Amino acid sequence: MADKRDYYEVLGVEKGADDAAIKKAYRSLAKKYHPDMNPGNAEAEVKFKEVNEAYGILSDPEKRSAYDRYGFAAFDPSQGGGAGGGFGGFGGFDGFDMGDIFSSMFGGGFGGGRRSSNPNRPMQGETIEINVRITLEESATGVKKDLKYDCNVTCPDCNGKGGSDVETCNVCNGSGHRRITQNIFGAQFQQDVTCDACNGSGKRIKNICPTCRGKCMVRKTKTVTVNIPAGIDDGQTIAKRGYGYDGRNGGPAGDLLVTISIKKHAVFTRSRYDLFCEVPLTVAEATLGAEIDVPTLDGAEKFTIPEGTQPGETFVLRGKGIPYANNSGRCGDLRFTVGVEIPKNLSEKQKEAMRNFASLCGESNYAKKKGFRSMFGKFKK
Repeated sequence: MADKRDYYEVLGVEKGADDAAIKKAYRSLAKKYHPDMNPGNAEAEVKFKEVNEAYGILSDPEKRSAYDRYGFAAFDPSQGGGAGGGFGGFGGFDGFDMGDIFSSMFGGGFGGGRRSSNPNRPMQGETIEINVRITLEESATGVKKDLKYDCNVTCPDCNGKGGSDVETCNVCNGSGHRRITQNIFGAQFQQDVTCDACNGSGKRIKNICPTCRGKCMVRKTKTVTVNIPAGIDDGQTIAKRGYGYDGRNGGPAGDLLVTISIKKHAVFTRSRYDLFCEVPLTVAEATLGAEIDVPTLDGAEKFTIPEGTQPGETFVLRGKGIPYANNSGRCGDLRFTVGVEIPKNLSEKQKEAMRNFASLCGESNYAKKKGFRSMFGKFKK
């Protein structure tokens, strides 16, 4: 056994690793090197055997103890080893469900895994998700929307039975699945697969319904009125219980989930319950102060801008934002930032007036400019 690699090294774990770490490492490597994941790869096949052999020893407390004490000699009959095990017949897998590893590869349970549930039990219908776009104004006031959507409903002609003269499938005996056996490296694993004779329904229909063609469901366009409450935000969802796909075998219908998307607004942006916008001012309005019209969702609102307002200053109109969704009577605020617009295309007379204005002001009325010059002067020194 001189050519064998240490079992801990094979699994990539420390010698003192606990059972959970060993099991986790094994699962990862078994999936990585499984022949079905590496068809025709002889090297992967060798590694797969090596990984399974290592796990067969390290997952068994007695075999692991013997290996830790005596190494490979514990399993070499020529040296008196009696622990046995090794890879042959996948020894050392007692209590470990191989289906936990192979189910993702084969789509079924191995080694006595869970059987599929009764196909004739009542099953809830699937959930439908749709998206509805509304305006910012509608999100603030609330709105009713009539929505049309396609849905699977119980066939009215066969009442969801798929046809007449329905009998139990004689291949799967009504279970909807059958068990097959596969051989992997000399070991046998059982797998539950869908019965192909009845497509998993557990029933066989002699006279198939011409309306639904035996599918028990038909497609129908439904219309539902959805009340979208005031204050709803972008990305929030409204649930309409029982408006999804019809259930099967008498099961309840699924739900309709309506996700709200708010269209971009030309003036406002929204953050939770507050609104934001920018209001332009003239040089004279910002300098002398003025009463201006501020846009709100309810129309223009008068607001007095103070004298000497600087570009980028923000003002607040309380309660002019979005109403709270819990109908508490509270509303968010409208926060607007002012921008000063510099006039263009001045006439010579206007330019002369501006020069005279600048000469009269000098720098005494510009606090930021005076501070900048002072700081720049110190920097030069």
